[in-house]
Amino acid sequence: MNLEHKDDISPVLPEGVKNYLIDIDGTITDDVPNEQPERMETCEPFPDALETVNKWYDEGHYICFFTSRTEEHREVTTNWLNKHGFKYHSILMNKPRGGNYHWIDNHIVKATRYVGKFTDLVEKSTTIQVFED
Repeated sequence: MNLEHKDDISPVLPEGVKNYLIDIDGTITDDVPNEQPERMETCEPFPDALETVNKWYDEGHYICFFTSRTEEHREVTTNWLNKHGFKYHSILMNKPRGGNYHWIDNHIVKATRYVGKFTDLVEKSTTIQVFED
């Protein structure tokens, strides 16, 4: 994927392309903690997650798995994703554990909480916290 750089500062995705950061454990497969790495090889993907993620990839979106799995679990994670046919561009390991994230960035960040079913995303209005003008 070719990313355009605006003023040599930050890559800009082409119009209509999304940059998906997708958790692994509890989102595309069972919630497997780092303390049980033997389960990382044998867990099964959620079928709707595999189908949806690969559809987004095929549509030209950028897929990055962002996981709390530690660097020592990179090989088993990569092998598992490949074994089950997930299409992706990158994996970021060592996401902070615990949840209740509050992401602050100089780019617009959209978040979707996984609650049991992977589908196409739909537009909804909600209240969010923002910095005061």
